[in-house]
Amino acid sequence: MGLNDTPAANRVHIGFFGRRNAGKSSIVNAVTGQEVALVSEVKGTTTDPVSKAMELLPMGPVMIIDTPGFDDEGTLGAERVRRTKQVLNRTDVAVLVVDATVGLMDCDREMLGLFTEKEIPYMVAYNKADLLPNNEKAPQDGAFVSALTGRGITEFKDRLAVLAKTEDTKLQIVGDLISPSDFVVLVTPIDEAAPKGRLILPQQQTIRDVLEVDATAIVVREFELRETLKTLGKKPAMVITDSQVFAKVSADTPEDVQLTSFSILMARYKGWLDSAVHGVAAIDKLQDGDKVLIAEGCTHHRQCDDIGSVKIPRWLKAHTGKDLVFKTSSGQGFPDDLSPYALIIHCGGCMLTERELRYRVKCAADQNIPFTNYGTVIAAMQGILHRALAPFPSLLSELEGE
Repeated sequence: MGLNDTPAANRVHIGFFGRRNAGKSSIVNAVTGQEVALVSEVKGTTTDPVSKAMELLPMGPVMIIDTPGFDDEGTLGAERVRRTKQVLNRTDVAVLVVDATVGLMDCDREMLGLFTEKEIPYMVAYNKADLLPNNEKAPQDGAFVSALTGRGITEFKDRLAVLAKTEDTKLQIVGDLISPSDFVVLVTPIDEAAPKGRLILPQQQTIRDVLEVDATAIVVREFELRETLKTLGKKPAMVITDSQVFAKVSADTPEDVQLTSFSILMARYKGWLDSAVHGVAAIDKLQDGDKVLIAEGCTHHRQCDDIGSVKIPRWLKAHTGKDLVFKTSSGQGFPDDLSPYALIIHCGGCMLTERELRYRVKCAADQNIPFTNYGTVIAAMQGILHRALAPFPSLLSELEGE
């Protein structure tokens, strides 16, 4: 996979924020060396956040986000401000663009406060520095730059790269659970919901992770698993399945072979599997009339038997015997107010950054709403949750201790 093919969720997200006409879009274009954002002398030209995936030296693959002015007024302005704050939830590094001839204003300080509250590293770009005396020095929190003349842009990018350099924690989806020369069997159903001509992202990433530790990935469809296991000649270290065929795959996999799902592994990779495991107990406490939010990180055309909007609701109603109300959200449309819901069931989150997923988990925790994920809830409903968590002994111990 080349830099241009790096998934959005694995890119450093750099958000540009500022008042209307402070020059955000001009600075975005100057920093990227491209016309990423529309530039105009008219205030409020940027009406919605604009995202652009690119390679930005010396940072590597990034996602640049240009946002509307957060000092907008009126009904439409309030909506733009709300969207700007939502962008913060998926921002790894923030840039506050300030008109250097005016300096920081109250709304700028409010935005800096939000950066601090959300623990987002940031820099201040004091734009229009070409209008200032050459001997004037920038405040410590930022740098003087000029989108018009290019003054300070290279130095600004270098400082931004230091902030954007995330610690290399060598996160692995499954590589730390297997050894070189192991066989891992991946069960990947191909149905109407599968992307035409390719595998879904978690499957691609898991295959890559297996190969990187010098193990062998064997990919089969669900009806091929039993025969494949018979003919391998060697017990696989693990079977990893799409969650929607968990029951069949569990029945076809010997008890002495570890089994889990792509969704569970992805939640672990993104750092919130513990929340999913603790939240799943809520399914047995649901009552008639309770609302359940099914949340997905991506947007896609829903098929007639879609897992999120059709299968999970059907299975959950059958499991609980309750008359439940289901709502769905997708992409960036995760609601701020979660109080109407008795439970949130989220996808694995392969298309979302770790920061945004953690934000969603925290929002649910702050509002005391149980939060789990597809793989965990499906395994629980099918009576195989303990088996699906066996590869993670500490989590399994917590579950058994509850």
